[in-house]
Amino acid sequence: MTTATITESMLTRERILRLFPDVAANDVEKPDNQSGPELEGYDEEQVRLMEEVCIVLDWNDVPCGSASKKTCHLMTNIDSGLLHRAFSVFLFNDENKLLLQQRADEKITFPGMWTNTCCSHPLSIPGEIGHDLPTSIMGVKRAAQRKLDQELGIPGSEVPVDNFHFLTRIHYKAPSDGIWGEHEIDYILFIKSTPSVAANPNEVKDTKYVTADELKAMFKDDSLTFTPWFKLICETYLFGWWSDIDNVTSFHEDSIRRLL
Repeated sequence: MTTATITESMLTRERILRLFPDVAANDVEKPDNQSGPELEGYDEEQVRLMEEVCIVLDWNDVPCGSASKKTCHLMTNIDSGLLHRAFSVFLFNDENKLLLQQRADEKITFPGMWTNTCCSHPLSIPGEIGHDLPTSIMGVKRAAQRKLDQELGIPGSEVPVDNFHFLTRIHYKAPSDGIWGEHEIDYILFIKSTPSVAANPNEVKDTKYVTADELKAMFKDDSLTFTPWFKLICETYLFGWWSDIDNVTSFHEDSIRRLL
């Protein structure tokens, strides 16, 4: 499916607020209207999660306001330039194996696909928004800790916020189907831990630890599907980072990598 090309001129604060006037007013207490045919027939819990309020961004990752997860993931809005903040956690155990998850079939976007340990969004709430890069990084780390517990049952004590390493931000866009998709500035977080895992079956269908070679073999298996952001990150950066994981702080950068 062909989708619109996103340009810097589409992602000014002025244009975003002109096209999406509710963005400036939305907050976690007043999510967008979740009614409509787009969510009919989906899992009740996943529909409820579409009420979560994401952080809407301009081209430079500066918050413009907020909008519901539903609003941010509709391709009609994405193709008009609606952009939000996200994070991707890559958790490695003491053998430097990466924990993968297979998304539950109940998921509204990218169901049943394999992906990195945890992928989600900081919310438009105090402690997760951030007003500059350091506070935004801290916000996504707190959100990552929250979602690792909610999706995989990993307690916060086993993934302390201070143990996450921020590497970079990746700006990408990808359709899921004719209705849903992603358009995110994705904060990449690495963490070393060997936690207990009690996956939430409404979120996660399966999990497994893999070496880099095992993951490459999975990519060659035509019976498996993978989220587009995970494949993008793997094809461009992950294996290089992984090969020098004990020196991961050297990969930190403040710039945004555009994969559009």
